[in-house]
Amino acid sequence: MEASSNQSSSHTVCIQGGIVIDPGHMNGRADVLIQNGKIVEVGYPLKHSVDDEASVTIIDACGWIVSPGLVDLHCHLREPGFEYKETIQTGSASAVAGGFTSICCMPNTQPVNDNAAITQFMLTKGQEAGKARIFPIGAITKNSEGEELANIGELVAAGCVAISDDGRPVMNSLVMRRALEYAKAFGIPVVDHCEDLHLTDGGCMNEGVVSTELGMPGIPDASEEVMVARNLALAELTKVHVHLAHLSTARSVELVRHAKAQGLPVSAEVCPHHFSITEEAVRGYHANAKMNPPLRTSEDMQALKQGLVDNTIDVIATDHAPHALQEKQLEFDTAPFGIVGFETALPLTLRLVHDGVLSMEEALDKLTRAPAQLFHLPVGSLTPGSPADVVIFDSEEEWVVDPEKFHSKSHNTPFGGMTMKGKVKMTLVEGQLVYDAR
Repeated sequence: MEASSNQSSSHTVCIQGGIVIDPGHMNGRADVLIQNGKIVEVGYPLKHSVDDEASVTIIDACGWIVSPGLVDLHCHLREPGFEYKETIQTGSASAVAGGFTSICCMPNTQPVNDNAAITQFMLTKGQEAGKARIFPIGAITKNSEGEELANIGELVAAGCVAISDDGRPVMNSLVMRRALEYAKAFGIPVVDHCEDLHLTDGGCMNEGVVSTELGMPGIPDASEEVMVARNLALAELTKVHVHLAHLSTARSVELVRHAKAQGLPVSAEVCPHHFSITEEAVRGYHANAKMNPPLRTSEDMQALKQGLVDNTIDVIATDHAPHALQEKQLEFDTAPFGIVGFETALPLTLRLVHDGVLSMEEALDKLTRAPAQLFHLPVGSLTPGSPADVVIFDSEEEWVVDPEKFHSKSHNTPFGGMTMKGKVKMTLVEGQLVYDAR
């Protein structure tokens, strides 16, 4: 997506006085010079003079962190088909408010993104919105029904950066194998939602003590782990990159750790909610804490954190999944799975930094460079020549989550009323200011 703006892309922007953290490249005080929508120079002092630039825009970032715009490999924008939950316009506005400048949207729309026309529709809508870059993910199978492969070549040619039937796991292992073999020809990853639907069997939260006390049908850890193991076996068989979505259990982390030690082409993501809260958040039948995979135990949460520390888990992704108020007000067992995530992802990740789990550079790497490299996206860096996609944030500012102030059309979050530390101040896409909360 080429970000659109009413401003001219030919002007010069200089971000001054911030702490620039560009994972793998820069970590320290520096200024950032932007011209024609590209990074020209990062340094202190700058070699290029901006004093004589009549059209220069100076942004004072003193005391704040300047980073590449965040990259989300997993979100749901709901358009086409479910615009009452979210649109590409509102979703991308929510994304940039959370510091995300590039977002990969899943294909479980209506109709499903299993053909070039839907992919092109998404890209056009993203361009019209003029906020975050939209990178569509195409369906693995037609209508995501898990039976017949979609036209993967057509989807890639139209602009899809990966394929997935997210929300509907590919239960048929032969179909999954064929998908991997086709994806190899196009050099794209295959993303799988690891869930054995037979083991889930109508469960609506983690199977364990809390589900028993609440009288709710549970989803066992094995529902995820069986499919993680299956996908790892297929990655070994085909030698094709498998990306495992939203890991949630300690055993899943261990399986991936073992696979990586063997050199298998596998990557994995974790969502902020899974390393921030546990199944205890469901008590009181809080449907805003209902998600799939479900919130697990404190032991699982610690294993996920360790997976981030030792790079078993490559990236942090939001799984932004908006639902309308009336849907989440249904009884717990019938309410839909999913929470919004764009606007709380950064502060929840920064909690890992404040708690000493990750360094600031390590945390930002999981949100910028690493996801961009995994999906071969031309973003995630502030090196000269890169697109000027930038987030500026105050890592120390505290704020209370008010879902009513979200830029998303939906407000389904378990974090309402919580105090968070870390606030996005500005977001730029191609040098254009697309979010300003100064």
